[in-house]
Amino acid sequence: MTKDYKALTKDISEYAGELKKAVPEAMEGFYAMSAAATADGALDKKTKEFIALAIGVTQRCDGCIGFHAKALHKLGATREEIAEIMAMCVYMGGGPALMYAADALRAFDQFSE
Repeated sequence: MTKDYKALTKDISEYAGELKKAVPEAMEGFYAMSAAATADGALDKKTKEFIALAIGVTQRCDGCIGFHAKALHKLGATREEIAEIMAMCVYMGGGPALMYAADALRAFDQFSE
């Protein structure tokens, strides 16, 4: 079964909005941490998104893969860069990482369409 990362991220975003209504302080804290962690600093935003995508792959998180592939597409990442990051994920995570690395490349391709 092919995963549709555009639909997946849309669905998660809708329910994240519901969660924000239910626990606004907690969600505001999460979003503030996200903004601070991804802001340009010693590492630029694109590099940080590469790291986040790699962690999403090795942690087997479809939502993380979708959101960070989408962010990397918007930041001008290339398919070749994504593929090299995925090679590092497979190197560090073995076979299970390969399964999610393939999905991460698929997610990037879907957001590139």
